[in-house]
Amino acid sequence: MRFLSQPQIELIRERFGTPVYVYDQALLEKAAEEVIAFPAPCPLVGRYAMKSSPNRSVLRVLADKGLHIDASSGFEAERALAAGIAPDKIQITAQEIPKDLKGLVQRGVLYNACSLHQLRTFGELFPAGEVSVRVNPGLGSGHNNRTNVGGPSSSFGIWHAKIGEVLAIASEFELSVTGLHTHIGSGGDPEVWKRCAALTLDIARQLPDLTRLSLGGGFKVARLPGETSADLQEIGRALAEDLAGYVAGRGENFQLEIEPGTYLVANAGAILSEIIDIVDTRTPACESAPAEEGNTFLKVDTGMTELLRPSLYGAQHPLHVVPHGHDAATEEVDYLIAGHCCESGDILTTAPGDPEGLAPRRLAKAEIGDTLVIEGTGAYAAGMNAKNYNAFPEAAEVMIDLNGELRLVRKRQTLDQVLQNEI
Repeated sequence: MRFLSQPQIELIRERFGTPVYVYDQALLEKAAEEVIAFPAPCPLVGRYAMKSSPNRSVLRVLADKGLHIDASSGFEAERALAAGIAPDKIQITAQEIPKDLKGLVQRGVLYNACSLHQLRTFGELFPAGEVSVRVNPGLGSGHNNRTNVGGPSSSFGIWHAKIGEVLAIASEFELSVTGLHTHIGSGGDPEVWKRCAALTLDIARQLPDLTRLSLGGGFKVARLPGETSADLQEIGRALAEDLAGYVAGRGENFQLEIEPGTYLVANAGAILSEIIDIVDTRTPACESAPAEEGNTFLKVDTGMTELLRPSLYGAQHPLHVVPHGHDAATEEVDYLIAGHCCESGDILTTAPGDPEGLAPRRLAKAEIGDTLVIEGTGAYAAGMNAKNYNAFPEAAEVMIDLNGELRLVRKRQTLDQVLQNEI
């Protein structure tokens, strides 16, 4: 396992129960240092996409390492402010205009307009102000359409052919468009990043007042054996010549940004769950009929209420059976993993990229009561789930600090808290 030992797993189960999210501070800090070291021909800002894991303890660890914050809603911006993040280190990049956009901007939070309507609204509130714009460069990448954030099938950002309208609105309200943000999810191939950066620079050249240029995020993270994570140094070197050519002459304070989310937190998190049942759908042979093939299911006390990615995307996560109260098994079995929700789609072993398909995993033979460790769940897990479905309370979150101590960073929700807003 990436950062957990069997004694730690036993201690966490004893102290905090299951299901429980666990984060490793050392891995969070290591990833932050890699982002900050991204090669750039000008000052660089690493901006953490906080939607991937918004717990205030995660935010504080990354902010203390020097990262800024990208918020995907006004509520996320308020959450970052409540965590003690300085307003000028928070930027809102949202699908909807925050209800208190005026108040947030007046407090010093940056705004990234993601549509012509958003840009016009900002201009009406803040004539002669400074603003950033998110532009859809016309190209997207992702392992399926549900994770693609660029191109004509994506609603994210202002379509690249409408830069003339951006400039017209800016002129109408005397706005200075000082920031440009593109994000298409470019994976780990430096050549793909180079092509994407070229599209971004073509757009940037049409915006004369730029002082900030964001290349977005989408850096590939290897969760499973055999996968390869993006090499930030290699990507930076591939972009160096083109970026240096653009930055030259733009002033010593011109700023480049990258905006990773998953890259920073994915492999610094795991979910511990208890195996609560083992069932199979095999029909044994009898005198009148041969045996029929079926599946063996491990049922666990977690699922889409803690991790929605497999059901939503067919996402893949490392899985480990850890014995509880007995010796480790030497035998391996093909298992499907079923979540605890009364929902046929609550399956953790979906086929890669296909939430409709099933793909059994070969795991150590399990017993009821054992622990199933789900790794690679630091990103888009606690912050993106089917909260309170079947009235399951939110799970606790635990941080392993730099001294190896276990710190509770979010209490387990109670049923009373689930019900507290009902009238």
